[in-house]
Amino acid sequence: MAWQRPDGRQPDELRPHSFIANFTRFAPGSVLAKSGDTQVLCTVSVSEGVPKFLTGSGQGWLTAEYRMLPSATQQRQERELLKLSGRTQEIQRLIGRSLRSVIDFKILGERTLTVDADVLQADAGTRTMAITGGFVALSHAINKLLQKGVLERSPISGQVAAISVGLLDGEPFLDLNYIEDVAADIDFNVVMNDKLEMIEIQGTAEAKSFNRHQLNQLLDFSEQGIKELLLAQKAAIT
Repeated sequence: MAWQRPDGRQPDELRPHSFIANFTRFAPGSVLAKSGDTQVLCTVSVSEGVPKFLTGSGQGWLTAEYRMLPSATQQRQERELLKLSGRTQEIQRLIGRSLRSVIDFKILGERTLTVDADVLQADAGTRTMAITGGFVALSHAINKLLQKGVLERSPISGQVAAISVGLLDGEPFLDLNYIEDVAADIDFNVVMNDKLEMIEIQGTAEAKSFNRHQLNQLLDFSEQGIKELLLAQKAAIT
């Protein structure tokens, strides 16, 4: 029996998504990114100076922090304070790598961009929405630097967005929610730029192996979903 999506979506259909810009007052860039029941608050702060390994290089830096609020899931989770879980550290690195791929740090100069992704509500896809919403917040922050004359031109060289895909009962599905993510035999997180070039692919066989044809199906679904997200990003930035 073929998998029936709990919310009635087609296999290649995204969850309803939105980006509410300027969601907080003080951060130069802030966006509440929603995908179905997943909600991630993405903010970007700008500070003068860079890590020691870049001091004097004339280049800037971008780093990311990711946290999940205790009440983001059905069962309350303990706050991560001094010791971060391996999952959190891995997601932070993924967000940072993804967003750094579209920044020209020589144009940014010796400044540090800090992207904070705080999960308010989790229904799977939190890391991919942190990247996708994080780019929108980053764009708003850079636009403010341009308006203030801090930068003469934008260091952003392109867009970046991410989405999850998976195999359920051997068939591909786009943008998994929690029920689907738990049930999936194979799940992937795919990050692409606006040229639809791959930035990162995270995929694993949870229960069964998969073949090359199924991999191509997953990547085709990913590309289709990311095209839609890139358009939504543009609408939220302009």
